[in-house]
Amino acid sequence: MKAYQTEFIDFMLRAGVLTFGDFTTKSGRKTPYFVNTGNYRTGSQIAALGDYYAAAIQESGEEVDALFGPAYKGIPLAVAAASSLYRLYGRDLPYCFNRKEAKDHGEGGRLIGHKPKTGERLAIIEDVVTAGTAVRETVALFEAEAEVSFAALFVSVDRMERGTGEKSAIQELRETLGLRVYPIVTVREIMAHLRGREIGGKVVLTEELYKRTEDYLARYGV
Repeated sequence: MKAYQTEFIDFMLRAGVLTFGDFTTKSGRKTPYFVNTGNYRTGSQIAALGDYYAAAIQESGEEVDALFGPAYKGIPLAVAAASSLYRLYGRDLPYCFNRKEAKDHGEGGRLIGHKPKTGERLAIIEDVVTAGTAVRETVALFEAEAEVSFAALFVSVDRMERGTGEKSAIQELRETLGLRVYPIVTVREIMAHLRGREIGGKVVLTEELYKRTEDYLARYGV
């Protein structure tokens, strides 16, 4: 793993975004770990988060013309990533995001920020993809706006588990939409980095929790 990836894992722990224990997902699965990006809530955290996304975008080598953040969680992520890309790498990319409902007064429409033009390549910035609904809605939205192509999807964590079928949501997005998907880290990388490590005087991922996570991935993983 790259240094920024291991730093990101520790960052999620400190922010209370990555936790281990007993949780239930929306689908009813009993999971030993949970990623709650709603726990990012300070200026320093969003600044750091933008840096991690920018590092992933830069590392990917993808040449894109603009960043798009799906409402709502993707909005601050796209803004932060665009800011960090300029500050750290000198890449001044425009960004845009959508309203949930179209506005019929003022400038109108559903897009705010950059107005994508036909032929532009966009990168979608998301938190954690579960079912891929927001990404598919994004593709449908742009069909009425401009003939753009979606070059890549950047997410914070790839949980590496199946949806309702045999494939993960990320695998399905790769195959159905042709998206190249880049997580900052995967759950396997999280496990490898944290196994038995002491952080703040405490082992976060004990052998018992590690085994439970392995068992969970054996059952639901891809």
